[in-house]
Amino acid sequence: MREVVVIGGGIVGLAVAWELRQRGVGVTVLEKEDHWAAHQTGHNSNVVHAGLYYKPGSFKARMSVAGNRSIVDFAKEHGVGVEVCGKLVVATSESELPALAVLAERAEANGVPAKVVSAAEAREYEPEVACVSALRVESTGIIDFPGICAALVRLLEEAGADLRLSTPALGIRPGATGGVEIATGSEVLRADALVNCAGLHSDRVARLAGVTPRARIVPFRGEYYELRPERRHLVRGLIYPVPDASLPFLGVHLTRMLDGSVHAGPNAVLALRREGYRWGDVSVKDLAEVARYSGSWNLAKKYAYPIGLDEVRRSFSKRRFAASLAKLVPAVGPGDIVRHGSGVRAQALLPDGSMVDDFLIETAPNQVHVLNAPSPAATSALEIAKHVADEVSQSAASR
Repeated sequence: MREVVVIGGGIVGLAVAWELRQRGVGVTVLEKEDHWAAHQTGHNSNVVHAGLYYKPGSFKARMSVAGNRSIVDFAKEHGVGVEVCGKLVVATSESELPALAVLAERAEANGVPAKVVSAAEAREYEPEVACVSALRVESTGIIDFPGICAALVRLLEEAGADLRLSTPALGIRPGATGGVEIATGSEVLRADALVNCAGLHSDRVARLAGVTPRARIVPFRGEYYELRPERRHLVRGLIYPVPDASLPFLGVHLTRMLDGSVHAGPNAVLALRREGYRWGDVSVKDLAEVARYSGSWNLAKKYAYPIGLDEVRRSFSKRRFAASLAKLVPAVGPGDIVRHGSGVRAQALLPDGSMVDDFLIETAPNQVHVLNAPSPAATSALEIAKHVADEVSQSAASR
């Protein structure tokens, strides 16, 4: 293997490029935006996940537990901000205790350092929290993921990688003498293999390369508030609810960031374009794709009412958003929060309406496609990169 083109300049794409470069592979990275970490990486919660929630043995479980260590070590080595502060997952009623117990069992199965604590013990960590019991997870942290990307870019530049911003991949085809050819608009690049880490557009890039992925990306926007500076004292670290196992997202939570600010969120609403960070961001093309896809309608049957409707109401109502936070920290009221921003999650959806609940990586001759890498992909980026690099090597060996 001599040359690989990586499409996508978020944390996963850059980590894959760095892993390949360390293995002696020539690398070109194509990013359609004019800066790195422009979308999911640059708009997430900056949490280093512990690997608590995921099915034992799954990619997410294995890669997030290993990634929790490797991404923290990388940050410390390269001067990127990181703090391993731990978090509380809190049961706010007796009815949530069985689910909390299941989480504790899953933590043990995944090798995550965690322990169940009483309400009084929980308040030693978070004096303002309301709960009947909680799970204390020691290895959760906060980090500067865009800073990780900046460090990866520096390393890649020093190692002689070809990094190209404002360079979308417009066409992909097999090379005349093997490998792949990628048209960028200004030239045609020739490489031995292609790695697709295009995030919100990963399924489109796969189809561009002649691959029919078994899942399609449906974008979900997560909106955040933050506590006003004078109310930041209400939260010392990270406070999460017990997630509803029947729902695909973790629920609104509170996170103290490296700069001392406290973010609250996210909710989850359908984005009206793949990069739709506001309700006013609308793409007819993107909406038509969602509307034509059977998985979208099957998902709507499961979640549109009342869950989806409640999420939309919370999107437009600060009072409702604050009420969700007050279940965790009763002292938080509508006047304590201000809008902060949002991110868009690239969620792979199957035709039956089920969300792909693990990382999804598919291969084709001379191609590797990362088709589902939402949270905890940033935490797991260095581990995903090792797996993808192995797949690239196997693809080369099989030719």
